[in-house]
Amino acid sequence: MSLSTVALLSPGDMGHAVAAVLVDKGLEVITCLEGRSERTKSLAAKAGIAVVDTYAELVQRAQMIISIMVPAEVEKAAAQVADALRETSAEIVYVDCNAVAPETSKRVAAAIAASGSRAVDAGIIGGPPGKDASGTRFYCSGVDVAEFVRLNDYGLDIRAMGAEIGQASGLKMCYAALTKGTMALALELMVAAERMGLLGALVAEWELSQAARYEGLQQSLPSVPTKARRWIGEMEEIAQTFADAELTPQIFAGAAEMYRWIGTSALADETPEHYDRDRTLRQVIEILARK
Repeated sequence: MSLSTVALLSPGDMGHAVAAVLVDKGLEVITCLEGRSERTKSLAAKAGIAVVDTYAELVQRAQMIISIMVPAEVEKAAAQVADALRETSAEIVYVDCNAVAPETSKRVAAAIAASGSRAVDAGIIGGPPGKDASGTRFYCSGVDVAEFVRLNDYGLDIRAMGAEIGQASGLKMCYAALTKGTMALALELMVAAERMGLLGALVAEWELSQAARYEGLQQSLPSVPTKARRWIGEMEEIAQTFADAELTPQIFAGAAEMYRWIGTSALADETPEHYDRDRTLRQVIEILARK
């Protein structure tokens, strides 16, 4: 399959950064922005993404579609693409790069296969890439991973895992359970300590016995409220992943609830591009504790 045009759903925080890497390496990246926010439209323009009016035009122009969006929209978007594929008789490779449970990724792949196209399961580990995509890895699985791996030639770091849809999503779920799951735990316990008048004592002890860990929290946690609403669905997908593995989903159902609670704070109205980078972790906790 020749590769000249890649479609992206949707150019949010991660998606527009991935698109910018591909555009910089000479690929045309297109998207359909029907129903998307003004912020998403602005990010698309910033990344150099061309806009088409319909999903039908999207599947006819692109050879590959990369889906990067919040979990709640994943299956709806795949269904829209599948409808457009049937309508146009086009064939594409659909790469589901979303933070979803393996069973969700299997349903997406089945919907795409039923429309006569091919699907790849992928999971992204790391933050939005810079121009060299350093530190952002795409793990992928499925029988057609070789098609997606070709984007290594266009600036991405893509690593094939195996032939089974769901493997890449499972890896992403376990990884995010540690990173974003423990962030939710850390924020909850620090708010609890602040409300009990114990945060100063807790931090003093951490500086003695958990200095490296506390330094990491100071770097990673202040920006979390800007992403908390997006992470609710991811924690719910992790909970479902563990339930499917016959383990308790309750730990990550609780993490989802914590992010839902943070999402009601004024801090969550800020964006990753525009928040006070001078605001300390202590100040974030004080604001949350006053909710």
